[in-house]
Amino acid sequence: MAIDGIGKTPGLAPVLPRPSQAPSAAQGFGDALGSLISTVDGTAADANAAVGKMLDGSGDVHEAVIALQKADTALQLTVQIRNKIVQAYQDIMRMPV
Repeated sequence: MAIDGIGKTPGLAPVLPRPSQAPSAAQGFGDALGSLISTVDGTAADANAAVGKMLDGSGDVHEAVIALQKADTALQLTVQIRNKIVQAYQDIMRMPV
């Protein structure tokens, strides 16, 4: 029996966009953040769908747990990015003029 890697689990979206989906330099910082937030929202929706399938018996427990972990990891990454942005803003505001 062959064992597929986590990234090859059917029906689950990747936690972060693939390099081909990564924002281009022409998009800008705001668009990149918007893309990240929509990706996080998508992973949360996938996790909710996987849990719903598990509860009605049509899905697998493992897929639901993996989807929940991906959503949690994406949310933690987003929170850390937000923390770095807030810290950078505070550092800039503390600079003497």
